[in-house]
Amino acid sequence: MTTTLEKFIDTLDPQTLPRVLQIQSGYYYGGSVYELFGNECCVSTGDVIKIIGYKVKKVIVCIQNNNESDEALAAMELPLDFPGLFTVVVDNNPYYSIEEIVRTLHVGPTRFGHLRFRIGSDLNVADITIRKDEEIMIRYVEEINGVMSVSCGVQIMGHFISFFLPLSCKGVFYECLDKNIYTLKEILDWKIPKKRKRGVILTEVMGCHKKNFYQAGGQDIMNLKPVYEVQALMQYRKDIVCLLSDLDIEVVDITEHFDMSSFIQTLSIYDIFERTTNEFPIIAEIIEHSVAKYTYSNLLWPGKKIIIHTKYQADRIIASELRSDSPNKHFLIPTIYKGKFKRRPRFFPTVYDLNVAKRETDELHVVATKPFHSNRKEFSSVCVGDQFLVKQLQFCEIVYEGKITTVEALSFLKIQGKSREAVTIPLYVEGGFLEVIYDQRQYNMSELCKHFRFPLNVKVSVRDLFAIGEDIIASSSVLQLEEQITDSYLLVSPYDSLQNVWELPVHRINLSVHIIGSFQGETFCLPTKTNIEEISEEEYYMVRRYESQVQHPPPRPPKTPMFAMESAAKNSDAATKPE
Repeated sequence: MTTTLEKFIDTLDPQTLPRVLQIQSGYYYGGSVYELFGNECCVSTGDVIKIIGYKVKKVIVCIQNNNESDEALAAMELPLDFPGLFTVVVDNNPYYSIEEIVRTLHVGPTRFGHLRFRIGSDLNVADITIRKDEEIMIRYVEEINGVMSVSCGVQIMGHFISFFLPLSCKGVFYECLDKNIYTLKEILDWKIPKKRKRGVILTEVMGCHKKNFYQAGGQDIMNLKPVYEVQALMQYRKDIVCLLSDLDIEVVDITEHFDMSSFIQTLSIYDIFERTTNEFPIIAEIIEHSVAKYTYSNLLWPGKKIIIHTKYQADRIIASELRSDSPNKHFLIPTIYKGKFKRRPRFFPTVYDLNVAKRETDELHVVATKPFHSNRKEFSSVCVGDQFLVKQLQFCEIVYEGKITTVEALSFLKIQGKSREAVTIPLYVEGGFLEVIYDQRQYNMSELCKHFRFPLNVKVSVRDLFAIGEDIIASSSVLQLEEQITDSYLLVSPYDSLQNVWELPVHRINLSVHIIGSFQGETFCLPTKTNIEEISEEEYYMVRRYESQVQHPPPRPPKTPMFAMESAAKNSDAATKPE
């Protein structure tokens, strides 16, 4: 059946890719030649293209009054990184089966993929009855005894009950009010339905007032219309062309009746990684890449042949450059890094931070960088330059306004020449303490991982001479090693330089290749070159988020108690009183 390219993409299930389309008709500029994103593409009636992927390129929003009218007040284009927060408007049109819900909306194991629906009539499931208008949560899709089903949950009498519903389950299901706040990207990834409109309400815009985006003001509804960049192959061409989904062309799906051998098969790096181990090594030719990083741009370009030796999981250390004069850079450093490091002192802004660090090390020697005056005899004052050995946490009882108050404090040994004096400083003190390090030994990365706890401050003392390009961490004044993770890599080398073997990250590079065949020459199971990755702020938080998803955030430092605030105020008044 003939349809527009826009409607076809709007209803396309990405799980069914690739799809082969034939151009039926359309309007073209410049004699049917488009210059799209650097890829020249000529599409004419009768042409056949193979759709291999698509992604949101831009978003058109149509603003309408918050009433029954569908008349649009205005339309505008929003960038994908638009700094706004939105609520989702409920779709009042019902769904009539679980399968319709799954095919229309994104269902997944994260909170973004959890859907809530109100049922229009009683529903009997196993030994429970879900009454009309009760809410059920749809969490994820799973095959149960050969039947595709969704995992659901419902609150009954204060208890959360889990159960499965087959996709064939029919009924009347209404979308429930979603009170969550989402970014534009989160809505595009999870909340855009197939064949239906998605309305949102803008609740906040960072940096400006939200009324700037409404002509009529108030809580007007924005209907989102994504425009997709469609990646396609032309017959007998190696390169990937990109079309916008709103091009005025009509297409028909001929996948079931077309021999795909006339198209060169392109695979992503992730597709290659999904292959079994015994399918390696292979020879591949790069078809397309979107590589902004200088390191990779000199190694990977369209038409270049590479050997993919194997796939595996490799350890990386997340590191951040500590600088006060510019935004911090972030790196992923392999544990096989061939350079050397020296330890550098850490800075602790509060006594509470000293207590946290002490739990992770046997001995901690610090010097004060900020004074603290105590009016309580139970606690010691601190002068700039005082040196301390951190000992242990203790609890002190303070009499304040006739009542006994327990205060958490840290015990120290104050270093005074060759003598040591036991002192106590409360955790709430916002002082400044710099770690004192006498260790001048040079360590390799594996030794740091084995003998020290992270976070750990270091500086490169001997650069890695086997790094790809330059050793990009060698010039950093201080690096904080934060966490060890495991990530997915392909072991690759140029076809014309087999000895230069390095690790290609699977999840942080957009690369399309064509498999030429198996490789019969010498292969490697370890890299000979070190790939030190500089990652963006977004990539940094993503790797930390997925690696630490089960960890809880650290507790907050204790607040300054009232008696300490009053003492500080008295000291301030005394200092400013004229003589």
